Amino acid sequence: MDPIRIMLVEDHQVVREGLRRMLEMEGDMTIVAEASNGQEALAWVRTLAPDVILMDIQMPGMSGIEATRLIKEINPECKVIVLTLYDEYLPHALASGADGYVLKDVRREELVKAIHDVREGRTPLHVSIDEKQLREFVGGASDAHRLSEREIQALRLVSTGAPSREIAQEMAISETTVKRTLRQSFEKLGARNRSEAVAEAIRRNLI
Repeated sequence: MDPIRIMLVEDHQVVREGLRRMLEMEGDMTIVAEASNGQEALAWVRTLAPDVILMDIQMPGMSGIEATRLIKEINPECKVIVLTLYDEYLPHALASGADGYVLKDVRREELVKAIHDVREGRTPLHVSIDEKQLREFVGGASDAHRLSEREIQALRLVSTGAPSREIAQEMAISETTVKRTLRQSFEKLGARNRSEAVAEAIRRNLI
């Protein structure tokens, strides 16, 4: 069987080097690319199409959550494991299409197993939560996932302070459509107005 082709997405070089050394000890894994931010990761996905991506969350510019969502649009077959210090981003990772969620303090053998698991279609979730919490996480993630691209784009423009008229011009739609789009996003986010919607979208790493 061909080696599992892995890309590391992590803004700290020391962490990337440690992961590379650790995973290259495995006879069936090879590191085909490294990226220090989401934009670099997208470029590598387009040219290399790695089998598995280990994705950090907190990076400059584009977050790992947003990068995961865009990667899944470019290449749905690419498996993404979010590798982070924090367990609270699980619902956002699932909403973005992540195939696994692993904390950085796992043992080497656990990380290796997670990589094999996602390759075989399983979803490793190495977080300290019980089944009830997981159901709640997945439920919250599904709400975020239902936001359309148009709704996300409109909220991004709202976050800049743009009025409906400018948003309509930027998106090439009518003001009526803008208002309807925002109302729909308010309902999905449980927000009453623009400021609450933007705050919740930022909290969920959607914009």
